[in-house]
Amino acid sequence: MSDVTNLNRFRKHKARASKRAQADANAVKHGRTKAQKEAERLRAEQAARALEAHRKAEET
Repeated sequence: MSDVTNLNRFRKHKARASKRAQADANAVKHGRTKAQKEAERLRAEQAARALEAHRKAEET
């Protein structure tokens, strides 16, 4: 005799695998690594400091 297979288990496994594949594709398409995010944040801070350094002092 053969073992009884639970079709729900296979259906859910297939759905999970499909969602995981879609998530991986989206991560490659849209995602950035933590290092990339940190580098971009540092560049923005440097640009803000440079802009502030060139700002004219207000006289009151």
